[in-house]
Amino acid sequence: MSRVRDHTNALGSSPPAIEASLSLSRPGFCLDVNLSLPGQGITVLLGPSGCGKTTVLRCLAGLERAQGRVHVAGQTWQDDARGLHAPTHHRAIGMVFQEASLFMHLSVADNLLYGFRRIPAAQRRIQPDQAIGLLGIAHLMDRQPHGLSGGERQRVAIARALLTSPSLLLMDEPLSALDVARKAEVLPYLAALSDSGVPIVYVTHSLDEAARLADHLVLMREGRIELAGPADEVMARPDSPLARLDDASAILHATLVEREAESGLARLRLGADEGSVLWVGGCNEAIGARVRVRVLARDVSVALSRPLDSSILNILPATVVALHDEDAASVMLRLSLVDGSALLARLTRRSVSALGLRPGQAVHAQIKGAALLRP
Repeated sequence: MSRVRDHTNALGSSPPAIEASLSLSRPGFCLDVNLSLPGQGITVLLGPSGCGKTTVLRCLAGLERAQGRVHVAGQTWQDDARGLHAPTHHRAIGMVFQEASLFMHLSVADNLLYGFRRIPAAQRRIQPDQAIGLLGIAHLMDRQPHGLSGGERQRVAIARALLTSPSLLLMDEPLSALDVARKAEVLPYLAALSDSGVPIVYVTHSLDEAARLADHLVLMREGRIELAGPADEVMARPDSPLARLDDASAILHATLVEREAESGLARLRLGADEGSVLWVGGCNEAIGARVRVRVLARDVSVALSRPLDSSILNILPATVVALHDEDAASVMLRLSLVDGSALLARLTRRSVSALGLRPGQAVHAQIKGAALLRP
């Protein structure tokens, strides 16, 4: 579960700030993509190794040359039809790689100020206190990089990139070199970057990271885009490539309205309907906070009427929107809840037939509280 960002996910609210049309060919690989991305929040490029995610990132940065066009925040960085191609040092980008690559002879404070001091005062859109607060590194200012943990080094590297006041922050699998504990340490800070005012393009092959971070999601395979759009919509499509995965899931947005000390659970409200409630554990956000919860399709069951004697705490009125055949034994359902959000439910074909499930049918979605995940 993580705090929900206030800005909208949809491109319809404002014109896209990042547009790229890129193509290249090399032995064994072809890239052919057209991207239209929002100018706020975190866009995640998700796909298997070798699908072209990092190549796209490097082309946006000008580190690799593809044919086409790149337009970011009102500036044209590349337009081959007009003979324009800005070198990397003329593009207002920040970059964070798998390794932090800090200046080992400088303190954390001096690392942060290295790029900041080179930005003209009038162009500084992010101040040191803001970046330090977002990444939670105030206590590290006097430390040397060799004395930091991997997670701390990566947070410093991200803050340093932000302090160059980039028009675009590019992140290439920044957690891949960290162990599970360090990833868990860094993820909340990455999620907070969505509100930094700097659009972020984030490359990963981890669905867990995408579920936690993405406002906008781009699925890639073999150098092409399979599907792109607001993350909630892409993840909740039963015909999406993600729906075929064992950990196929949907994201629900909710408001934390109560914390129950005796049970250790928190009550979340979906939308404005007081009857649409989720009970979850491990929710440390403040009362009134907007949070999001990841629900795995395999943890959702369906009933035609509301059970009266079930141990399952989360029973939500829903409507069957679509059914998508997965294989000979299973079917993926898309369910619409009262607040308009979507769930996926993976059921056996036998259960679908026995209940007579069909689009438009009113049902109750059942989710075990212990199954709900912090995205």
